[in-house]
Amino acid sequence: MNLHLIETLADLPPEQWDALAGDNPLLSHAFLNALQQSGCASPATGWDARFVTAWEADRLVGAMPLYFKSHSWGEFVFDWAWAEAYQRSGLRYYPKLVSSVPFTPVAGPRLLAGSAEIRAALLDAALELARESGASSLHCLFPDEPEAREMESRGMMLRQGVQLHWRNPGYASFEDYLAELRRDKRKKVQQERRKVREAGIRFEHLTGDRITPAHWEHFMRCYARTHEQFNSPQALNLDFFLRVGATMPDNILLIVAYRGDEPIASALNFYNRDALYGRSWGTLEYHSGLHFEACYYQAIEFCIERKIRQFEGGAQGEHKLARGFLPTITWSAHWLAEPRFAQAVEDYLRRESGGIARYVDELNDSNPFK
Repeated sequence: MNLHLIETLADLPPEQWDALAGDNPLLSHAFLNALQQSGCASPATGWDARFVTAWEADRLVGAMPLYFKSHSWGEFVFDWAWAEAYQRSGLRYYPKLVSSVPFTPVAGPRLLAGSAEIRAALLDAALELARESGASSLHCLFPDEPEAREMESRGMMLRQGVQLHWRNPGYASFEDYLAELRRDKRKKVQQERRKVREAGIRFEHLTGDRITPAHWEHFMRCYARTHEQFNSPQALNLDFFLRVGATMPDNILLIVAYRGDEPIASALNFYNRDALYGRSWGTLEYHSGLHFEACYYQAIEFCIERKIRQFEGGAQGEHKLARGFLPTITWSAHWLAEPRFAQAVEDYLRRESGGIARYVDELNDSNPFK
């Protein structure tokens, strides 16, 4: 087995990468390559790729998405306080090394390999790169828990987070799902949906080759306007959306809202047989309840229709709880080169984990189901 660092995913065979990544569309060669080729995840935007790869002859047997980062945007595991503490001490926190899917807080493997031996070799190579390059740290974001435990065994510190996911036990219809909610929560959902209908808004679910460049151009207008309205960084561009639309159409659900015949909003989701991942949305008009309808209720209907068992609506957002999304623990693993800060962070994470446990208990106490 030979290990190599690759800077451009286009240099790797897509079918071999996807065989390692499994069926998670957000780990696919098409998705990650589109981020690079469109310039969204590039050195110019602070995502300088160094994919760790393992080979047996000319066959790819292991891979790890890895980036040198010059900031902490687009990660969703927040370490701003760590960076500030480094700066106050006269130390440099950036660049750091991050293993993640850029702009995508979705759990999944970060050490793409079929054996524990190869996964250990990939992680050791990443740690060695961090040491030799002078990076302040290595961070593996949103690994599955078993993989996080493997990282812990190699000397990394574990951190927990919380996301809210909707689960489908086998509902036959949206009404079946509503019937399981407590009366006050059910009435709230019904009221929100009624306001959208009374505004004359209807929805279309587009998948596969039904999504045209014109749909992506409309989505981009909505996406850009909403980010501008809330003064938030616009991570993705039209080139990225066109690329994923062309290379992975069967993993995309584009929900388009119309007022009359005029498209006014759109929500982008990725999916496979088991899960749907809500990613981005935008609107050209404000209507009460439109965000919840476009981003949650329409996606839930799609999951019920397709018998998809889980809907991950992204990071944060306690408002999801009242709509049937329940808490799920997420994981990250961290290594810091500076021993003093490593000890301080370890102490902090120990205290934080207790707070996470209490927070999950509080969320479960507010369970919206009967």
